Amino acid sequence: MAKSRIVDRYGQPIDYDVLTDEQYGGPQLIGVRQAWHQTVSGDLTPERLTAILEASKDTIDPREYLYLAEEMEEKHEHYFAVLQQRKLAVESIEATVEAASDDAADQKIAEAVRDLVKLECVRDSRFDLLDGLGKSFSVSRIVWETSEGQWQPKAIIHEDPSWFLFDLTDRTTLRLRDLQNPALGLPLAPFKFIVHKPRLKTGLPIRNGLARVVAFAWIAGQYLQLDLAAFCEVFGLPIRIGRYPATATPKDVAVLRRAVANIGSDAACVIPESMKLELVQTGNIAGAADLFERGLKYFDERISKAVLGQTSTSDAQRTGLNSRNSDVHNEVRGDIRDADSVALETTYNRDLIRPYVDLNFGPQKRYPQMRIRKPEQRDLALLADSLSKLVPLGLRVEASEVRDKFGLADPAIGPDVELLGPPPAVEAGKVALNARAGSPPQIGRVVSGQVERAGLNADPALQDIYRQVRDLIDRMIESGGTLEEFRDRLMDLYPDLPAQRFADAMQSALTAAALAGRYDIMEEAGGSSND
Repeated sequence: MAKSRIVDRYGQPIDYDVLTDEQYGGPQLIGVRQAWHQTVSGDLTPERLTAILEASKDTIDPREYLYLAEEMEEKHEHYFAVLQQRKLAVESIEATVEAASDDAADQKIAEAVRDLVKLECVRDSRFDLLDGLGKSFSVSRIVWETSEGQWQPKAIIHEDPSWFLFDLTDRTTLRLRDLQNPALGLPLAPFKFIVHKPRLKTGLPIRNGLARVVAFAWIAGQYLQLDLAAFCEVFGLPIRIGRYPATATPKDVAVLRRAVANIGSDAACVIPESMKLELVQTGNIAGAADLFERGLKYFDERISKAVLGQTSTSDAQRTGLNSRNSDVHNEVRGDIRDADSVALETTYNRDLIRPYVDLNFGPQKRYPQMRIRKPEQRDLALLADSLSKLVPLGLRVEASEVRDKFGLADPAIGPDVELLGPPPAVEAGKVALNARAGSPPQIGRVVSGQVERAGLNADPALQDIYRQVRDLIDRMIESGGTLEEFRDRLMDLYPDLPAQRFADAMQSALTAAALAGRYDIMEEAGGSSND
């Protein structure tokens, strides 16, 4: 097989044949990775549940626990609903990509990664990886292709978690079940799998699943549902009592028993004259029905609290919580959503983004980062206003960071790409000296004043030059002259001026202009020109 000098984070070399093999790591007709498995919840008892949980926490074979976690979602609509709600809260967030820097090479790599995260198979894989919330881990297999001259995922296939087991030594590293080593499994091939292990609590990964937390509330609810179904069969019906004399034979007793059983459905029976059949109406029927409802509600709320961190969102109507309480609980759920998002983006950056960049661009010192974050509610107008004031004062801000705040993509590069931007400072080499929005003559007059003040302490030989420059600026302001015209007029004034003296004069004038600019900025900020 073709090996690469590229290695994963564990130092294992890449095997190109494995990356493009669609069957590697998939199901087997005959082997240890079969697509079907036995049911464990059909005759589940509290004792059996305890045994399953105990066996999965300390061994390398958690298959029965994983089977149970799958069936819990299928057999309990409330657990299914709240778990879906938690998954969809993360899946609904739009993924973004942050470039490693503003460097052109990093921007090019980031743009390629943005195309990657838009692939349908990548978008769909997010929901599959969130399956690890219930089961403690989730694994998806990447099938790579190079048909377009670059490495990119052809498919990302969710794998049955029962096809994996934990390393016997550290009990945290997943290994692939395979006939080559049925007892210990095989190491996961580099760049082939995306492994998501949510950190819901500290400890071994297998003990992090929500299914383990809600298991006993789930089984209690299952028993209550069975009892409620049995109760509904006789709800409102009177108790049927059959009486037989002491001289009745076993055959007579059997006849009476059949009559008592059949009268509930047939509404008729035939019994000997010596026997009696009574219908006794039960009392407090409504209270008995409420008992089941309260019990089911109690255990459903325990499940909601474990999965969502609160109960009001899923049970607001039933519990009668007001909107203020719901808002508080939504904040708590937002914290959980954000933690799930950070964990998922870490998984993608490690197991998908970095392999993609290494395969296409080679190993990098810094990599672009995929972000799955709910946009912060911020006042973009205030942000734009702050930047317009702080950047001219010297605040340095990366353009890519500002674009991310506004939700804008990095601009494309090309002759046919039309870009928005500030108006050009010089149009066809002509800009009026007094062209400033709001107060046209203000800048020129400040410059004129600064030139005059600079000339007061200058060399007497240059004072005449300063005076003439000031007068020229004043005339140009009044007539709306341009920088190009000012340059030509200045050359006409001093055709015989030595180069060094002219350079000194211009340096002083530039200093005066800089001072004028600072003066104007402080005036806008509400400060004083004397500060």
